[in-house]
Amino acid sequence: MKFALDYDKALVTFLWLIAIHSFLVGLGLIFTPYSLLEQLGYADCSERFFRAQGGVFHIVMAIGYAMAAVRARQFECLVIFSIVVKFAATIFLFSYASLVKNLAVILLSGVIDFLMGVILYYLFRTVKRKRSDGR
Repeated sequence: MKFALDYDKALVTFLWLIAIHSFLVGLGLIFTPYSLLEQLGYADCSERFFRAQGGVFHIVMAIGYAMAAVRARQFECLVIFSIVVKFAATIFLFSYASLVKNLAVILLSGVIDFLMGVILYYLFRTVKRKRSDGR
């Protein structure tokens, strides 16, 4: 029995997973108690604005990823934008960990964003190649 991966469905599914991840990160930034953040190594900060702003940003990005998932063929530019976002986040996170504060959670986030970017790029490139081959 030969297994054939449907790359179009894989791309859409992966975009939905990225959207869910971003949405949950957004909620986490907004609602995570300070005590847990301190245990992760972040400094005490009583101002909630920037955490809330970062959380809302992630939720808005989740909407963009979902839009790309719903109409990946029609909104190809959103898929490309999603790839760019994941690699930009990777650069930011690794730079921050290297130059400002090296926390395991920041490095892990960088690795996860990098892997999401690589997988998303691979799926998108494969779908494009198969479409141009007429498959």
